[in-house]
Amino acid sequence: MTGSPPHTHADADRAAHGVHIKGVTRRFGQVEALAGIDLSIREGELLTILGPSGSGKTTLLKVIAGFEQPDEGVVCLNELDITYMPPAKRDIGMVFQNYALFPHMTVAENIAFPLRMRKVPKAECDSKVREALKLVDLPEFGARLPKQLSGGQQQRVALARAVVFGPRLLLLDEPFGALDRKLREQMQLEVRRLQRRLGLTALFVTHDQEEALVLSDRIAVMNEGRIAQLGTPQEIYQTPVDRFVAGFIGESNLLHARADDAGQAATLEDGTRIALPPGAHTGRDIGILLRPERARYMKEGDRADTRIDATITEIVYLGETTKYRLRTRSGVELIVRWPLGAAGHALAMNEPVAIGWDRNDIHVIQWT
Repeated sequence: MTGSPPHTHADADRAAHGVHIKGVTRRFGQVEALAGIDLSIREGELLTILGPSGSGKTTLLKVIAGFEQPDEGVVCLNELDITYMPPAKRDIGMVFQNYALFPHMTVAENIAFPLRMRKVPKAECDSKVREALKLVDLPEFGARLPKQLSGGQQQRVALARAVVFGPRLLLLDEPFGALDRKLREQMQLEVRRLQRRLGLTALFVTHDQEEALVLSDRIAVMNEGRIAQLGTPQEIYQTPVDRFVAGFIGESNLLHARADDAGQAATLEDGTRIALPPGAHTGRDIGILLRPERARYMKEGDRADTRIDATITEIVYLGETTKYRLRTRSGVELIVRWPLGAAGHALAMNEPVAIGWDRNDIHVIQWT
């Protein structure tokens, strides 16, 4: 049996430093945007706040940045209470979707701005700007104006400006929303590389599930002003705690079922029997989560703990994989994703297929 590694003094230091949010509540009239949030971001960690519009994620970021004051609760940064401290005194770097660069300043002047506000000597300022330009792979761009840069280059400048003064915390508020997909993926890797290299404590806010899974050490999923689940990307994706998280993170098949008394199997509403993983019993009324990539195409002679017959109703080609929408004999809709050649032949619309999975391919949650 394996357990967590023993805690070290370094672990304790990282836990003591970083960001600690305790009982933070923020109301706007009758609307409770944040409902008693408790959250800690470890020193050197990149934590993502993920949630749909209106979940409270941007309000939480604004409270940490100092642009909003909580009605209740405390925000601490490296053991210092910053709840009511002015934003300019918090030593927090920020990157936004709209870049927020000064159009009349050169790239170098934009990056130097936070250093000038801190009255850093000119020689030291120039050295730090050159270093920051190298960090974001723009060493020859210092004399250009923002309008002479591409969107990706402008975002790199904004990132350099946010880290040039050595902030205690880096906040990123959906910074890549205006970029095309390829550039967005490139910038995600760039931010992760830079954050690790500098050992930055970072909070990333997004509604993009894939972005959160790629970037994060941990993810806090928010819904209606509360944190629904906090965990690693693997934990959030593979073992969601409830129906909201299961439905919000990635594509999923969530099937309503009744577990038997022993908790070893369950019955779908159409009578289909489903084998359950060990220790999965969470009550009689359960939800069975099956990710599309976990369902296998069943050829003759293949064995699986659970097997279901269905008909293909939709085919979506995705390059390396193909997504199929299926309908079972009782009318249950399922989504599966298979690599090219999984069936040994090209599958067609209205073709009957059998899908299967083993008990450890599914995750069980309470339905209520």
